[in-house]
Amino acid sequence: MKIPVKLDYACRILCELARHHDSGEPVRIDDLAATEAVPANFLAQLLGELKNARLVVSRRGVQGGFLLARAPDQITLYDIIQAMEGDLLELSGNHGGKSGRKLKAIWNEIRGAAIAKARDYTLEAMAAKAEAEMYFI
Repeated sequence: MKIPVKLDYACRILCELARHHDSGEPVRIDDLAATEAVPANFLAQLLGELKNARLVVSRRGVQGGFLLARAPDQITLYDIIQAMEGDLLELSGNHGGKSGRKLKAIWNEIRGAAIAKARDYTLEAMAAKAEAEMYFI
């Protein structure tokens, strides 16, 4: 399974907004694009989706930009996944055949564990972890 680029970019953008959360100042798209190496045109689309999902809010004007809609400790990785991709490990509707029901039960078990783990990671923890892993030579 692959993590979609869209989800990866959304997590990175939100981590940067989490690092600025305490200042109360909005972050401009240009600054987000430069800091997180996300193409600005794609970033605008992502921010629109994050806004629709009520994870970010925007402010217009010269001092405008984007802010988290809630505190970083109130947004989980699961919230971000749902906003960008929908349900985590969503199963198709076909569970027929000799092994279908058994495999459905296995996938549901894996899905449950993945959801629980994704809910364990808050944006606050993800942003702090990213900072801790940085090093300079």
